[in-house]
Amino acid sequence: RLHWQGDDDTQQLAQRLRELDGIPAVTLPENLMATLRPYQQHGLDWLQFLREYRLAGILADDMGLGKTVQALAHVLLEKEQGRADRPSLVVAPTSLMFNWRHEAERFTPSLKVLVLHGPQRHKRFADIANHDLILTTYPLLSRDKEPLLAHAYHLLILDEAQVIKNPRAQASRVVRDIDARHRLCLTGTPLENHLGELWSLFDFLLPGLLGDSKQFRRHFRTPIEKHADEITAQRLSRRIRPFLLRRTKQQVATELPPKTEIIQTVVLEGKQRELYETVRLAMHRRVREEIERQGMGRSHIVVLDALLKLRQVCCDPRLVKMASAQKVKQSAKLAMLMALLPEMVEEGRRILIFSQFTTMLGLIENELKNADINYVKLTGQTRDRAKPVQQFQAGKAPVFLISLKAGGVGLNLTRADTVIHYDPWWNPAVERQATDRAHRIGQQQAVFVYKLLCEGTLEEKIHAMQQRKQVLADSLYQSDGGNAPQWDEQSLDALFGPLDAAE
Repeated sequence: RLHWQGDDDTQQLAQRLRELDGIPAVTLPENLMATLRPYQQHGLDWLQFLREYRLAGILADDMGLGKTVQALAHVLLEKEQGRADRPSLVVAPTSLMFNWRHEAERFTPSLKVLVLHGPQRHKRFADIANHDLILTTYPLLSRDKEPLLAHAYHLLILDEAQVIKNPRAQASRVVRDIDARHRLCLTGTPLENHLGELWSLFDFLLPGLLGDSKQFRRHFRTPIEKHADEITAQRLSRRIRPFLLRRTKQQVATELPPKTEIIQTVVLEGKQRELYETVRLAMHRRVREEIERQGMGRSHIVVLDALLKLRQVCCDPRLVKMASAQKVKQSAKLAMLMALLPEMVEEGRRILIFSQFTTMLGLIENELKNADINYVKLTGQTRDRAKPVQQFQAGKAPVFLISLKAGGVGLNLTRADTVIHYDPWWNPAVERQATDRAHRIGQQQAVFVYKLLCEGTLEEKIHAMQQRKQVLADSLYQSDGGNAPQWDEQSLDALFGPLDAAE
């Protein structure tokens, strides 16, 4: 790996890489069982170019544009040309193990693949050196640290690399210790919440390119995030551009059918509205007291708990663990959903419904049974992820209930033409990833995306925050924390504003 000591390194390479279109085309691997689209061929050319100059980078294509097949083609080409005398290691979220294994079998069957997952994986550690491609997960890195670090690798590939956005997390520390000739990050969202996450990726790939965390905060993050300094944002964009390749669907997948987003609002009424106001007043008072006692920086847990309760009231009062909430039997949003679904199913639509609350999916499940609508379901408790996916893709059920955390990435659900986000999340990138389970290469139909929001509530304010975050991400990609949002006291007051304030 290169450690960047100053601007000379980056200026020399920026000069060399300035015209990415000038990167020489490479011959496809003989045993690749896929026809690469032109932008995917260019992606492979870029990956090979980085490897040739011992550089590292981020393949940051939009979800659904085939980052996995580009990476597999890269691994296969290294093997066929005799450079991969060591195995290559892929680290991915648990939810993507099925996807990686399936795509390797489909596109690169000549690669010897070893999946290190499940209770029997310890028996396979001795076989690592005898395989071309090793697949493991972020949660297992700390447990399997010793056998993984005992080997040297040709390529180290982090899929959904935003997982290491916290440099102090255990997985982030382990991946930095892995001995590999070349490092690569795959992510459609190198920036989710703030620029510190981007710094963490480059600190893994090219330490020193963006300085240490304090230097980065002083020179880039504070001017851009707090002062909206466009010149500094452009300087950061230029600095990382040679090492970040991003193509959007609008740029390269011109054959994709259109995606239409529809904000569907509903008004809280009666006892549900009264409950929202009661919870809002009580939680706002509690948050203000906590901030006065401990300060903003130490009050996040109380703030998150208060916001969680308001979000749950909007979804369905039965989610709220309060005696007063259990007495409220109505949910305006669930009623709206069940008014929409029968007609959609009658029209022949194939529908994905996302929620962050698995309990909410259970409530929707009961309503679907009552309405005699077939469905499949995927949550963190689902052991066989492949089965509901295959059933839905085969047309055996018109509705697929999916928890945002378990199914937001790694699923190819091109049978769907309708996506419903039952509840909004702070991070627009997470919702977009979920939508891209349907709006991806292979989709033949127009995709309709519904976002269900309770009017005048916290949910509408979350939607406004999402749009502000998207502006920050777009400024990074020009020219191409946890999950908690960053807030101050003024934004908190707005979040806890009364329903009547929006009327």
